[in-house]
Amino acid sequence: MTTTGALGGSAAVGDAVRGVRGVTRPFSVYAVLANSLFQRGVFVLYLQQRGFSAGQVALLQTLIYLVSGLAELPTGVISDRIGRRASIVIGQVLIAGCLLGQAASTSYWMFVALFVGHGVGMACVSGSDTALLYDLLVRRGATAGYVRIRSRFTMLGTVTSGVAIVLGGQLQRFSWGIVYAGSALCLVLAVLVLLARVPEIRGADAVDEADEGDERGEGDGPVKAPRDATAWRALLRVATPALVTLAVVSGLMHATLTPYIIFTQKTLSDQGAGAGLVGVVIAAGFFAGGLVPLLSDRVHRRFGYRVVVPVSLLALAAALGLSGLGLVQVTIAAFLVLVGIPEITAVLVDNVLNEAVPSRHRASLLSMIAFVESVLIGTGYLVLGALMDGMGSGVGMAVYAAVPLLGCLLWLPVLFRGARVTAEAEKPADR
Repeated sequence: MTTTGALGGSAAVGDAVRGVRGVTRPFSVYAVLANSLFQRGVFVLYLQQRGFSAGQVALLQTLIYLVSGLAELPTGVISDRIGRRASIVIGQVLIAGCLLGQAASTSYWMFVALFVGHGVGMACVSGSDTALLYDLLVRRGATAGYVRIRSRFTMLGTVTSGVAIVLGGQLQRFSWGIVYAGSALCLVLAVLVLLARVPEIRGADAVDEADEGDERGEGDGPVKAPRDATAWRALLRVATPALVTLAVVSGLMHATLTPYIIFTQKTLSDQGAGAGLVGVVIAAGFFAGGLVPLLSDRVHRRFGYRVVVPVSLLALAAALGLSGLGLVQVTIAAFLVLVGIPEITAVLVDNVLNEAVPSRHRASLLSMIAFVESVLIGTGYLVLGALMDGMGSGVGMAVYAAVPLLGCLLWLPVLFRGARVTAEAEKPADR
């Protein structure tokens, strides 16, 4: 009996490992293709060559995040209804079409329409990709490895982005059409990988054990609402003060990091760095941001998200403050050393949020959280841009450090009082 049991256990473990690999391999290919956006590091130059002012470019960039935020709620519901994979496919195809349109357009108002479409496409993908990955791991009983798996995908995505930025800078010497058409082609190939290798999951199909137990009235947690409960009711059930705080603080972190990465190009230029050096620094920042998340699983087990969240916010505040000194070497060093830390936090927070929300409405709830982040990022672009225009790039950066510091203050009650993010007992991720 012992031998049979051991063989049976080994076979079960082997099947589980193969099942997880069946998920991670196509997702790895998808992550590489979906992040092969060659225009990402040079699109500002392209828009300037089209005759658009810096203010017009900033407005387009703000518009894409605000539209994405507004579209998060309906696209999240659609993702739960028609399927996570279908939502991703629609979003990526829409983005690919908008990129091709940007390559052929010259009118600013046409670019406004294309950026609006791009924002809707981003909303279709946002929330659905992580929900699809998490629910596939739920099916295979492998959610304990989500942080490690998600960190690898983050690494693949950001490193690929860095390589694509370098290639995009070289390809634009030949033709902007090659840059944008190449990006669109990679997105289409990513879609084909999903359709061929990744199964579809709808909200109704993605009920994990915790959901089922709660629907039967079993378990230690409170009895959940019936199976036809809306996403809004599900949100009210899981929206503890700590979870709401986490969503807002995470949004402030992204509202600092995203504009900081983009506007560092201008800061370095104002401090005397040439265009070539700026491109190298930004690409190196993407590489650093891609490799650092590999530490997520170790940091997760040793410190937990409660400690890492304020550390990331303080790192961003320090980077912004150091950029205000006006020394190009200091700005470069701060950017390269500190820009990767929030990437670890993003992986840990993503894990906490996935664990906190029920599977049936996971995409909808994650889209609601992404809505908060998108609005804060769009607002952050406007605020930091106005500060840099009014005070200079360095001083404007330093003043904007107040945003991550505000996030730290909001997080202090969760850090010191030990408030629970989930309405039930703490998940293993917080141990």
